Amino acid sequence: MAISAFELLLQSAPQLATGALRTLGISLAGIALATLLGLGYGVGRTLGSRWLDRALRVYLELWRAIPVLVWLYLFFFGLPMLSGLSLPAPLCAVLVLGLWGASEVGEVVRGALRSLPSGQRDAAWAIGLGWAQAYAWVLLPLALKRMTPGVINVYTRIIKTSSLAVLIGVVDVTKIAQQIIERTYAAVALYSFLFLFFFLACYPLSAIARRLERRWSHT
Repeated sequence: MAISAFELLLQSAPQLATGALRTLGISLAGIALATLLGLGYGVGRTLGSRWLDRALRVYLELWRAIPVLVWLYLFFFGLPMLSGLSLPAPLCAVLVLGLWGASEVGEVVRGALRSLPSGQRDAAWAIGLGWAQAYAWVLLPLALKRMTPGVINVYTRIIKTSSLAVLIGVVDVTKIAQQIIERTYAAVALYSFLFLFFFLACYPLSAIARRLERRWSHT
């Protein structure tokens, strides 16, 4: 006797929950790495070092020009062939999402820092702060309002892009849903679940970004 879509989802809840947690774990780890490296990228592009700026621009163009899927294949299949280093598929996904996200976050940070009045930077130097102190205590806090909505939008893209990890063998929520579809042919129910999962994961971040933009546009 055929079961309803609701009953199927209820029966599959433990597997789907495991996949959902794995997807969120990869996404959050990628977001953390992207944030850390992106801050370094953004600061590096505004230090005034010509060679550092050029190196970071090359990094940016590489990650923007080559699709994320190709980077996933390069890390998962290419590294073992080129260096003998074999990384687990989830770790490859985290590294690729983090390095790709860093280029996007970094450009947002760079733009926010360069939009600050030059007097803010001069004032930090004038009171005797070193460059690290100036960025940590003055410039980055001042730029936070300008960079936050854009950075949050990058976070939502990282969450959505994490679904590509299934193509290198990560058993995430997308892979588990596909396995259930192959067994039950309940494609509509499972794809509806995936739609709802990614919507609930991304929409709150998008709503926060829009709210912050509206609030800070009047200050």
